[in-house]
Amino acid sequence: MRPPQFPLPALALAFALVAPAIAAAQTPPAAPTATAEPWRQQLLDEEKAITAAMDKMPASIRLLSRRGDTRVFLGHFPGAISDYEAMVTQDPAQDAPHWRLGIAYYFDGRFPKAAAQFEKYHAFDNRDRENGVWKFFSQARAEGIETARKGLLRYTQFDREPFPSVYKMLAGEMTPAAVLAEVNQKGLQSDTRVVFFAKYYAGVMEALSGRKAEGLKLVEEAVALFNPDSAGRDGPGYMWHSARLHAAQLAQEAKR
Repeated sequence: MRPPQFPLPALALAFALVAPAIAAAQTPPAAPTATAEPWRQQLLDEEKAITAAMDKMPASIRLLSRRGDTRVFLGHFPGAISDYEAMVTQDPAQDAPHWRLGIAYYFDGRFPKAAAQFEKYHAFDNRDRENGVWKFFSQARAEGIETARKGLLRYTQFDREPFPSVYKMLAGEMTPAAVLAEVNQKGLQSDTRVVFFAKYYAGVMEALSGRKAEGLKLVEEAVALFNPDSAGRDGPGYMWHSARLHAAQLAQEAKR
């Protein structure tokens, strides 16, 4: 999705911005697992430092944005929603492009609100099929896959790989396995970002279709392609954290 007005930094950059103490935080490990959070203390320190900075600038949209991101990464979704909604209160122009608010609603289980937020984003950017993917997932969780298919957002222009085939999967025209096979057929298997998104969204679709173990495996494989630093600089950034959260969510559901 299109980056927000306030850049999504790698964790180290966010730490350096809000407090010198954060810049000295322990470096995250290079190969995290899908559900491990060895950098959790760093994120907690970041949240604390941003909150302290906001004592002097409580209405700062930039700080609200960064703290909201940090809270999403920590899994503190109500707090993230509060920060993101405060951004919109301060500046209503932040509302339509705020896909991150939609993701926070999604992980907080507020699926109709999430779907509505992604619908707003479509009016802001009608080329970004990834937004349509999230709108589908939100509506599928709220009303079922068939209803979500009827409500698929329409796109008329080509978007980046692998989203054209991912969108066909959502429409029921391709299976998750076919999406992954097409990555290889197009010679894109060496593009880590393409493989990440293909595995991530194929995995979520598998889980939505009732194949939770298969879905979890694919999402975990997507997460393993990056670590926090590489995702922020060269890879999917915010969406890597979303995949990590999705993996944890699916693993928790598998225990029930």
